[in-house]
Amino acid sequence: MNTIKKVWFDTDIMIGLPERAPREVDDGITLMMALRQKNIHIEAIGIITNVEYGEAVTHKLLNWYHTGEPIPVYKGSDSANDLGTENDATRALASALEKEKLTVLALGPVTNIATVLQNHPHLASQIEEIVFCIGRTPGLEFRPGLGNHPVGDYNFEKDSASMKVVLDTNIPLVFSGFECSCSLLLGTIDVDRLNNGNEADVWVYEQLVPWINRAKNLFGVEGFIPYDTTPLGYLTHPEYFKYYEDIPVMINVKPNDTLSAGKDLRAEKEYLEVSYDFPSARKVKYAYKTLPGFEEIVIKSILRKD
Repeated sequence: MNTIKKVWFDTDIMIGLPERAPREVDDGITLMMALRQKNIHIEAIGIITNVEYGEAVTHKLLNWYHTGEPIPVYKGSDSANDLGTENDATRALASALEKEKLTVLALGPVTNIATVLQNHPHLASQIEEIVFCIGRTPGLEFRPGLGNHPVGDYNFEKDSASMKVVLDTNIPLVFSGFECSCSLLLGTIDVDRLNNGNEADVWVYEQLVPWINRAKNLFGVEGFIPYDTTPLGYLTHPEYFKYYEDIPVMINVKPNDTLSAGKDLRAEKEYLEVSYDFPSARKVKYAYKTLPGFEEIVIKSILRKD
């Protein structure tokens, strides 16, 4: 008998954020997908970065796509650079962990989670595992599509100090980042059926189309990578991935591989890496490949019928 996992959903959801259009859509897609899965139960949602908008758009998606008992939404760190500062999300997560064990799905910078662990270290034993959209193998550059535009390991690089706090615990950790996700590609044909006259679906469709166009301009491909769906997939469809089990993890300083992108001008930066050659005693589970069939699961999860 399969056990339903109780999940704390921590997200930097930005789909539709008007300050700079288009914005990343994969957190929104992942939330839509998560709401349809029968083997997890979202206990609460914590927002990280752009929290005023994140809270509003999360409620919008929940009102459209969630049935059943209301899922509480809590605003967390707005800047992801204030490790140790309590907020609504950290207080709610700490309170929830005092009552029961939870699995944490971390789709953005890990400031909220690390703040709970730093301020309430006894709660680490209450976390079954944390699944991140983060990490890489040594030498792997994040170059989507045709590889002409490098991107960084945003969720780690935005707040590496918080990841260090997490690594200092004994909590089981799962990484599923660029390497696992880059084979997925959702294009216009995949999302066209959302343009169906339904208010919710049309709104989502109108956010996805400019994001697909952006991917074409930057990466030379007709579609976008729904990165955050693979950490969720580990929880809901683990058989669709290949893993490195108990692989050592380290934070290493190396030359900056995104200098050519022109935004980050540091000569060196920190990398969150896994390798069986590392001497580190801290080990994680690392998803490195998505198997055929998972992309269809993602598509079916967002192309729902009334």
